[in-house]
Amino acid sequence: MANGILTGSTESMAPELARRTWPRWVALGVGMLVVAVTAVLWDAAGARLLLGAVGAFLVVRGTLLLRGARAAAAELAAGARGLGAVATAAGAGALVVALVSESAAAGVLLVAVPVLLLLGGVVLLGRGGGLRRGGQALLVWAVLISGLLVVTGLGQSWDRAADVATVIAALVVAVLAVPVLVGAAGLRTVAARPVPTRTISSACAGCACGAGGCGA
Repeated sequence: MANGILTGSTESMAPELARRTWPRWVALGVGMLVVAVTAVLWDAAGARLLLGAVGAFLVVRGTLLLRGARAAAAELAAGARGLGAVATAAGAGALVVALVSESAAAGVLLVAVPVLLLLGGVVLLGRGGGLRRGGQALLVWAVLISGLLVVTGLGQSWDRAADVATVIAALVVAVLAVPVLVGAAGLRTVAARPVPTRTISSACAGCACGAGGCGA
């Protein structure tokens, strides 16, 4: 989904599909913003909320990928099943940790935030154009954030570093909500387009072609 937003492939989506999809993207984007703001303001359970929301999203996304792999082509089914299984397992693990305790959830975010930023930067480096430049910027930020967390952990406490990681994770979620909402706006524009109607040439009128039976 995010890849489709970044590459602008929503323009090629059929209007019927866009009508069903754009409200879900709006709900997802708004939900991401609500979770991010609440996680920053809720000191007692902000990390649990953030990790639990991410885990729930991964479980749902992984389940959809596993279900879609059944109808996918053979060369795509294996990749979809693998990605779906990884997403589902990671999401379930995040949900379990989020249910255990706030400190455990904050500890996971302390490790996951710099690692995921680094991985995201490496993945974007493999793309071309603006995505590659975005990957370079993301790697720089990943290094700076990693240094900030280490300095905070050694200079103050690792609990404080975990709190910083929670805030950073919430900011990342809020930033990711922006392209989701922009993509939803693009889908709404696509959904407003009239459905193209099939026209019959005057040369075909009255023959088998006009009745849909001409194969030539």
